[in-house]
Amino acid sequence: MPELDTYRSKRHAGRTPEPTGSRRRARREAGENRFVVQEHHARALHWDFRLEHDGVLVSWAVPKGLPMDRRTNRLAKQTEDHPLEYLDFEGDIPAGEYGGGKVILWDTGRYDLEKWSDDEVKVVLHGQRVDGRYVLFRTKDDQWMVHRMDEPADGPFEPVPDLVRPMLATAGDTLPGPDDQWGYEFKWDGVRAVAYVDGGRLRLVSRNDRDVTVSYPELRAMGEALGSRPAVLDGEIVAFDDANRPSFGALQERMHVVDAGRARRLSQKTPVAYLAFDVLHLDGRPTLSLPYQERRALLESLSLAGDHWQTPPWFRGGGSGVLEAAARTGLEGVMAKRLGSTYQPGRRSGDWVKVKHLRTQEAVVVGWTPGQGRRQGHLGALLLAVPDTDGLRYVGKVGTGFSDAVLEDLATRLAPLVRADPAVPGSLPQTQVSGATWVEPVLVGEVAFGEWTRDGRLRHPRWRGLRPDKTPDEVAVEG
Repeated sequence: MPELDTYRSKRHAGRTPEPTGSRRRARREAGENRFVVQEHHARALHWDFRLEHDGVLVSWAVPKGLPMDRRTNRLAKQTEDHPLEYLDFEGDIPAGEYGGGKVILWDTGRYDLEKWSDDEVKVVLHGQRVDGRYVLFRTKDDQWMVHRMDEPADGPFEPVPDLVRPMLATAGDTLPGPDDQWGYEFKWDGVRAVAYVDGGRLRLVSRNDRDVTVSYPELRAMGEALGSRPAVLDGEIVAFDDANRPSFGALQERMHVVDAGRARRLSQKTPVAYLAFDVLHLDGRPTLSLPYQERRALLESLSLAGDHWQTPPWFRGGGSGVLEAAARTGLEGVMAKRLGSTYQPGRRSGDWVKVKHLRTQEAVVVGWTPGQGRRQGHLGALLLAVPDTDGLRYVGKVGTGFSDAVLEDLATRLAPLVRADPAVPGSLPQTQVSGATWVEPVLVGEVAFGEWTRDGRLRHPRWRGLRPDKTPDEVAVEG
């Protein structure tokens, strides 16, 4: 079959398990055309869409898979014709061979042909996963687009939303009750990120709406793991110390990286994991209105488990035991979530309560004072404030918890923010702010501390790191 010459020229018989196309495969019945969609984990994940036509499989590579809704067009690149034996092929094409990678049968079935020309193909697919009317149309040379022409039989398919802001928790000194109405998760010492997966591609967005995908290249394969399933997940990006405990300090050097090359190098030195604890959209349906316990069941059905991502456990009731386990293992605390609660994007709700062993407080950096000894003339301590009814309220200075590298990084960040007067109204304790350099209140950090003093200051604060995922107006004062 000369129409398969290109196919054969790209493959070496005996070095790949793919069919050679050396024999013609008989059609089943006149008018019964077949199709196949194969999920292809090659150098870049894509889906191969093949239609039986004139004794071969006419083929297109679709990077993000066939669209499931009428609002989305997908790029499709026409490739060489394949033999009919490819209708049921799946397996591993060895690395180094053309198309090297795993091939998985994603869907098979038959189709009704409505139109076939050099520049346009209209078909009605009848498969197990895809059932609908599609058109492929050429845009230029081997570049095509594929469009779904009808709505799915089970109702409109909603594409992955551009932005869902994370739901926020209130702080509590004790566990809420009654215990049997709550679910409990461990609280992880990381940074919040919403994960958007569409067509096997991952996008990570921080709490302050920043795209941070480039900072965490080791997480991108989570998108491939979900394959064709569009999803929006809520979770935490976490780094671990040598004892395999979550470490906010270890995460610091990963949080500000925007250079892809540096991010790749750091991912080898200090890898992170994405811990998914909620699902906000799945398979074309928003899940925000579902109760928490139902969303958790959906999340666990995804079986997310990889080298750099997983779904941590949750517990129905038994909050005191979960809190004790968190303390024994050195975790920050627990998150209590009301079993019947819906997901409230961007809102701080009493349906979620965080109870921590370690007292921490986010604060806005409003200035710095010089250090002593070898740090004389350089940054020695940070001056902190929190939002209040009249703007910002001074809550003290922090001078411990810094490495030399952290101090150097902070000095670089603060240098262009210098201003003449403090952004904090009212009188300030001169013993703490003597020699201060004031800065614009834009950077947010986090400290651990012992308690609040009677005059509203932080007692024994220790620096934990910057919070680039927070803005000054998002800082909440912990009790």
